[in-house]
Parts: sequence; C-alpha cells; structure tokens
Amino acid sequence: MNDLTNSSEIYSPNYSDDDPTQSPVFLPNEWRYEATVKKIEAAIARIESGELDLADVFDQFSEAVEDLRRCETFLSDRQQQVDLLIETLNDQSEF
Repeated sequence: MNDLTNSSEIYSPNYSDDDPTQSPVFLPNEWRYEATVKKIEAAIARIESGELDLADVFDQFSEAVEDLRRCETFLSDRQQQVDLLIETLNDQSEF
C-alpha cells in the first residue's frame, strides 16, 4: 500500500483488499460530486450527439466510467457514515 501521508488526495477505503477485481479509489481534495455528475452528463451528451470520432467516444466513455466509479464510492462511503451516525444516535437514545 502506498504511503498516503504526503498525498494531496483523499483515499476511499470502501473496497476489499481480498477482491482482486477492486482497487482503491482516490479522490482529489478539490473533487466535488456535483461537478463530476455534470461532467458525466456532458460526456454522455457528446457521445450521444454522434459528432465524435470513434476513438474520442471510447476516451469519453472510459473517463465517464472512472468518474461514475468515484461517485459510487463517494456515495457508498457517505452512506456508511450516515449509518454509523444513526447507529450512534440509536445507541445514545437507549440510555
């Protein structure tokens, strides 16, 4: 595993080291979910327009898939945080 202490990126641990089909996802500090969704939507529009060369279609598609993966990881991580907070609140309310 890389030393992340000097990294300017946020490491998302929402993957399994035991699963060789998965790899860690790194989100740059300035990464924003909403901006990434807009970027994906723009890529889809360019692909659907039919005006791109085939190589550009593949490039746009590949980049969109990576962006979708980052979004999915971000949302999954946030869901885990919300679940933990709810669990904590439920535990506190039992006292």
